[in-house]
Amino acid sequence: MASTYCASRFHSIRRKSRIVSIGNIQTGGTHPVRIQSMTTTDTMDVDATVRQTIELAEAGCEIVRITAPNVRAAEALGLIAKEVRSAGFNIPLVADIHFLPSAAMEAAKHVEKVRVNPGNYADRKKFNIREYSDTQYEQELERLHESFSPLVLRCKELGRCMRIGTNHGSLSDRIMNRFGDSPRGMAESALEFIRIARSHGYHDLVLSMKASNPKVMIEAYRLVVSLMDEEDMDYPLHLGVTEAGDGEDARIKSAIGIGSLLLDGLGDTIRVSLTEDPVAEIPVARDLAHRAQNWWASTVKKQIHQVEEVDPFSFQRRRCPETSLTSDGSNIGDKHPPLVIAAANHPISQSAQIIKEVAQVQVSAKDAPVEGLLLTLTHSSELPHLATLRSALFGAVPFLVVEDQRNESDDDSIPPQQRNLTPLLWYSQQATTDEASLARFLTFCVEAGQHPILSLNDETFSAGYIALLSNLPLTPLITLSPQENQNPVSSYRLLAANLAQNNLHFPIWIRNNQQNQLFPDGGSFSAQLLDSSILSGSLLCDGIGEILSVEHTGELNRNRGLAYNLLQGARARISKTEFVACPSCGRTLFDLQSTTQRVKQATGHLKGVTIAIMGCIVNGPGEMADADFGYVGSGPGKIDLYVGKNRVKSAIPEKDAVDQLVQLIQKEDKWIAP
Repeated sequence: MASTYCASRFHSIRRKSRIVSIGNIQTGGTHPVRIQSMTTTDTMDVDATVRQTIELAEAGCEIVRITAPNVRAAEALGLIAKEVRSAGFNIPLVADIHFLPSAAMEAAKHVEKVRVNPGNYADRKKFNIREYSDTQYEQELERLHESFSPLVLRCKELGRCMRIGTNHGSLSDRIMNRFGDSPRGMAESALEFIRIARSHGYHDLVLSMKASNPKVMIEAYRLVVSLMDEEDMDYPLHLGVTEAGDGEDARIKSAIGIGSLLLDGLGDTIRVSLTEDPVAEIPVARDLAHRAQNWWASTVKKQIHQVEEVDPFSFQRRRCPETSLTSDGSNIGDKHPPLVIAAANHPISQSAQIIKEVAQVQVSAKDAPVEGLLLTLTHSSELPHLATLRSALFGAVPFLVVEDQRNESDDDSIPPQQRNLTPLLWYSQQATTDEASLARFLTFCVEAGQHPILSLNDETFSAGYIALLSNLPLTPLITLSPQENQNPVSSYRLLAANLAQNNLHFPIWIRNNQQNQLFPDGGSFSAQLLDSSILSGSLLCDGIGEILSVEHTGELNRNRGLAYNLLQGARARISKTEFVACPSCGRTLFDLQSTTQRVKQATGHLKGVTIAIMGCIVNGPGEMADADFGYVGSGPGKIDLYVGKNRVKSAIPEKDAVDQLVQLIQKEDKWIAP
């Protein structure tokens, strides 16, 4: 296994990929990141599909995918392409193929690109458990070669591009039994098909490794790039988090998966899959693409040779011994999920407003409370108000984080820990300006019995600093001191590497604030949402981060809620129901948007339960790989229900399906009263 998948984990440097033409669009090389989407209309409804394709093109979509579940639908692609061209739009069209090679062979006549799913195309997926001998495995590959070669040769003859689109949970029995339902299995599935294409001298290929779990998706893309490098392959990548769902959660998951990989230099085309009108996907994708181009264009790339503890191909938490922040059990470490700090929206002097807001939030969010309240101290005259807060919030908030912004002429003393007062964690960015200041600050913290919080970067790891930090009786928390021209994801990675190198396995606090924006124009909430998702998600999916805060939404409850949503999006901490919902396409057998809302309304209080809402069997038991329950369209107005990958109820009338889903969850002892 190659040891890396990108040019640098400390700088955003674009991966070098070959240029592949998709009709009149080129992708890969130095071409911009291309934006894709998919129609949700019935492909046989040519007028509706043409209309939606044009709407997508007008919104800024550069490549449109259309499902072709059978030969008749593949033939309809010819009419669709003709009408789209007649309307003056030369946007490349992609046929989405799953099970039928005959449909793919027909579709290749009409569109610029054909997408095949290796787990479904000319392969077996019956979830059978069996052992394949090496001879049997080779026989399966020979059969695959015979089945797939005609499409390769047709695409080569007609000048068509092809996407080899692997999906988590949609792998063949052969792959599942040798590699498991894993990122490695996803990568190997795609490589089998690529090797067949290469044997025919065909290289107009794009790869994708999609999953509904961003952590799985990130690992799979990293892995396939590493494996391609070993075989001198340089095919471009199409990025996407599949079945992301809708609303803020879907945007978070998409930004975590797509944005993290773009930041590492991977990705040539992207699609943000939303269970919404497909036009809504385009602004999010465009914002992510703009970020990538901005990161890659940065010319400040200083040499960094730091070694990380992180294994980018296998998730594990960063090493961090257990630390107790309070006497009531607010523990952090690699065996505990990250804690949530939320910033107060009022100055300390407005203690009454802070107390009222905290009380409202903690009562309404018992399953996802504020675990640490961030306050800003600007002058010593505010210390009496801090004392009021410590007393009033005792038992309501486990600890307070005080960001000390007092100037040098002010008193710099620290209030001591006391029984029946909320514990403090004390943070002063000024404390790390030099060794003398750090020594003074640490002495004050030890005398007061308060855990110190320090902001460091790669320039602050002098021998003197390390000596001061190595012998403390209290565990310090570490956060990032921003550096100019260094994106915060890279800086946090470097911070973790420096701590590990110096045997300082201290907890790391990931801060989402204005200082840590990844994009120059990050003022809008939409921009902040994407930046926070990429920053937090990249680090959490690398196992970095014991504490997470959101500080820039302007409201305590919003800061709290977004922090928990970021943790859930990265699968670092589950605080509510997890919904896996496909974005709909021409195969969908019911209205996904309204159905998703009905299912959410009925089950959205089930903390820790994952429910998949799938439009058809293609996105059925395989695609919802890690869901507890599945709601899958099986025919017009008919729904099948699943427990895991097992279908337990078939052809339920749609009007009864949500109620029967609830009954099924109750039967499986996963139900709690709203």
